[in-house]
Amino acid sequence: MKLHELRDNPGATQSKKRIGRGPGSGKGKMGGRGIKGQKSRSGVAINGYEGGQMPLYQRLPKRGFNKPNRKSYAVVNLGMIQKFVDAGKLDASAINEDSLVASGLVRRKLDGVRVLAKGDVTTALTIETTGASKSAVEAVEKAGGALKVTAPAAAE
Repeated sequence: MKLHELRDNPGATQSKKRIGRGPGSGKGKMGGRGIKGQKSRSGVAINGYEGGQMPLYQRLPKRGFNKPNRKSYAVVNLGMIQKFVDAGKLDASAINEDSLVASGLVRRKLDGVRVLAKGDVTTALTIETTGASKSAVEAVEKAGGALKVTAPAAAE
């Protein structure tokens, strides 16, 4: 194969529609916009408009509630903690939120770090975090370690 023989795969490229370029193009005269009316003009944005009928998004009831002061936790799985301990990035005897951030396992603490039970634990880990699932606590204790849950720092 030579450089001048290179071609795109069939159907990989499509030629641009040339609108309003005469009757032979099939998209001449009105350019596929029909005759007169709001949608034939430029600068029209009528998404969700139903011709004066109450739009669907207004007809449906509002649902739910977003708590304005809810806590947002950084989540970390036991399997990843074990992986970082095996790689030597974390000290198994003293794992806390600051060491998790320093190792790069958690990007930022947010309102605290919550440990979840996904993955296997083989080393005896000593972990101290703001939150943990019951199954995570059981998994760590089963491996001979301890997972202490501390109260989240009070917001100033």
